[in-house]
Amino acid sequence: MITVLVSSDSRYEVNRDFIRSAVTSALAKNRIKSGRVEVGVSIVGDRKMQELNKTYREIDETTDVLSFPLEDVSPITAASIKKLPGFVRPLDKILRLGDVVISYPQAVLEASEEEVSVESKLTDLLEHGVEHLLGIHHD
Repeated sequence: MITVLVSSDSRYEVNRDFIRSAVTSALAKNRIKSGRVEVGVSIVGDRKMQELNKTYREIDETTDVLSFPLEDVSPITAASIKKLPGFVRPLDKILRLGDVVISYPQAVLEASEEEVSVESKLTDLLEHGVEHLLGIHHD
């Protein structure tokens, strides 16, 4: 079962079912169609996103999406085993991928610039964020 936990700043009305569906589709595109998987999604404003970006990336400006993985999805090699922090896996055997944080004002702005719906832009941002949780990165 795929669980998507959605939180949203009260100023931004978002369809939680839409977000859950978009995350589930993004996982399916990456061959995760079932299993005990959990992803968190937070919809925030620019001020909060700038704070997160500054704290975790040392970039003092807002951005559209950030991902915070909880699981190391990179392949484990003999050399990397020594670097593992020694965390104990939870007994419930749920793969908690992490959290995707989206700036709603940035999504609206980018949707307008790209002449697409806000829902389409949110789908793109959610897919991008989920890919980062899965260890798929870009330059």
